[in-house]
Amino acid sequence: MNIDKTEKRILDSFGWNSGYIEEMYDRYLNDRDSVSQSWRDFFENLGNHENGPEERVAEIAEELTKPQPVDVSARPTTPMAAPIDLEDEDELIPIRGAGAKILENMQASLTIPTATSQRAIPVKVMEENRKIINAGLSGRRAGKISFTHIIAWAIIKALKDHQVINSSLVVTDGGPQRLQKGSVNFGLAIDVERKDGSRSLIVPNVKKSDRMNFREFVSAYDDLIARTRKSSIDPADFQGTTITLTNPGTVGTVASLPRLMAGQGAIIATGAIQYPAEYHAMSDEALATLGLSKVMNITCTYDHRIIQGAESGQFLARVHELLTGEDEFYEEIFETLNIPHKPVSWSTDYNPSLFSSNQNREAIEKQARVLQLINLYRVRGHLIADLDPLGERGHYHSELDPASYGFTIWDLDREFITGGLGNRDSATLREILDILKKTYCEKTGVEYMHIQHPDEKAWLQQRIESSPAYAPLDDETRRHILMHLTNAEVFEKFMHTKFIGHKRFSVEGGEVTLAVLAHLLNCAVTLEGHEAVIGMAHRGRMNVLVNILKKPYASVFAAFEGNIDPDTVQGSGDVKYHLGATGNYTTKDGRAIKVSVVPNPSHLEAVNPVVEGIVRAKQERAQDTARSHIVPLLIHGDAAFAGQGVVAETLNLSQLKGYRTGGTIHIIINNQIGFTATPEETRSSPYATDVAKMVQAPIFHVNGDDPDAAVRVAKIAIEYRQQFKKDVVVDIV
Repeated sequence: MNIDKTEKRILDSFGWNSGYIEEMYDRYLNDRDSVSQSWRDFFENLGNHENGPEERVAEIAEELTKPQPVDVSARPTTPMAAPIDLEDEDELIPIRGAGAKILENMQASLTIPTATSQRAIPVKVMEENRKIINAGLSGRRAGKISFTHIIAWAIIKALKDHQVINSSLVVTDGGPQRLQKGSVNFGLAIDVERKDGSRSLIVPNVKKSDRMNFREFVSAYDDLIARTRKSSIDPADFQGTTITLTNPGTVGTVASLPRLMAGQGAIIATGAIQYPAEYHAMSDEALATLGLSKVMNITCTYDHRIIQGAESGQFLARVHELLTGEDEFYEEIFETLNIPHKPVSWSTDYNPSLFSSNQNREAIEKQARVLQLINLYRVRGHLIADLDPLGERGHYHSELDPASYGFTIWDLDREFITGGLGNRDSATLREILDILKKTYCEKTGVEYMHIQHPDEKAWLQQRIESSPAYAPLDDETRRHILMHLTNAEVFEKFMHTKFIGHKRFSVEGGEVTLAVLAHLLNCAVTLEGHEAVIGMAHRGRMNVLVNILKKPYASVFAAFEGNIDPDTVQGSGDVKYHLGATGNYTTKDGRAIKVSVVPNPSHLEAVNPVVEGIVRAKQERAQDTARSHIVPLLIHGDAAFAGQGVVAETLNLSQLKGYRTGGTIHIIINNQIGFTATPEETRSSPYATDVAKMVQAPIFHVNGDDPDAAVRVAKIAIEYRQQFKKDVVVDIV
């Protein structure tokens, strides 16, 4: 029985993946529901024959799983034709199924006259830009970019300039012709481990990859890999591959010459990314001093009948240009991934310690520029921090670009004096930038360099730049945070379900404020705090009352049910989100701190001086001359903090002897809208918090979708207040 031409053409279009199809067919025979509908349709259509679908599929399966005959008559010296001598322990194992199909494919590939071009590409630029990209993505929990992502994208971009590589040879009635493909279906050679531990290589493809941007390509690429690992790819994923990338470099292979399958004009292979072998014994310091780059060998094996050696060489040269950053290759990638940094670029290295006759002066100047860069991150780092949960991130700022100070990629692994950054006397430029970005450019942005007191700035630098400042929180603290987030969320959901249409000024979106308040109170107790007085606007008040002050749910719900005090005439004139309360908050270690929320009318920030007066009176009565035991907390809306004059008035009085309360912790629930207006329409300053700079208060901006970062900031805020008795601002976006 022979497979007809139509069926054979369908099967042959899968090339390397024929073995995988046979495996799927076995699963189909055992259990039709174990394969997707597209696979069922494929096998049923393939079996649409006069003998009946089931009989025809069985015949095809039998034909496909037969050992394939190998014609070696034209190659009498091939090892497969050589005589064999078997020892007693030797065993001949027939090659069947997928292995036989691979054997057939390999034998068929011998009929294609191929040639190979090879090029060694320095990968320093790719390596450094990938690190910048992944550092930016990790803060957003947005996955990672691999070297293969970038290499594949460079190949796709290079094909636009060298379309001949994306073609194949076909023979029609008119004779041989070159088929120029209209789009790039980019094949990826994926190593798959079977259940029995054996491995196979399959090559699905990303359809029309040349019509995507980089983000879309990475998404399609990752989806293809994930579905391959789960054996959930469809027949269509294999068909129509126009060019293939295989990456044996992942297992350490330096270079390879893969076989070219029929229907394609070229296959690209990349080798391991490493230093040339002659430099393997050199130390990292010596490599950095000499300015050496790792390299990657890339080969293009092409059908010599339609592609010439010069065309292949020019194609690899274009890939080289792109991977070293020409024509804004990385700028486009950074833009699509929303990375607020400028990519590093290829440049000539200049190390004055090696080549300059005036090396001392030039080395000193370079060191000075490092300290200048560190200072600018402390001043401007918040401008590119990832603060907005809605996705808008700070944009590139030239003062935060090492290239603006004359540094190149070759300087990243060279050591410089840090001036105490991260409690280190010296570090490589790479380590310096890593500390600066983790401290000032991730989920927290800090403004404190406007403070004129050196001891306060030094204290803050030591707290926020050392590694514990951004180390993972302990499990107990994270469970405590989760409890408060859950309580806040459940309360809001219940209120929304039971009291639809009631005005309640929900905290939804700002639930992390509850965790911040709880952590502030926990820390206050350990720092001699006995009582906290809270003044706040309406947003989140109900949640604070029930989850921090433990006001009974029944009394809160009664206010919404409309219960009226019979002793009042025409009602009290007040509403539920104006009311205050007093209670005790129990810390996670079992201690108690008294907490009160001051009643607040609709005039919002008018409560600020009231809270300060209450706290001052309590401090006087308790003879709290150090102003450590009773702490004022003010919770604001972003537009009100920037727009109401009473905020500035209260801040202006905060350090006067007659009004001093030992510093207020200001928490801003920043929902980025002033009731009916956007920030651009409500203030001239970049931040709602800028008014606080008048009293040199440190300001912490934090992404409200990162509870860990918010809680870390809360701890530093209460410690600063207790240490220096001054105001501090926490802006929860």
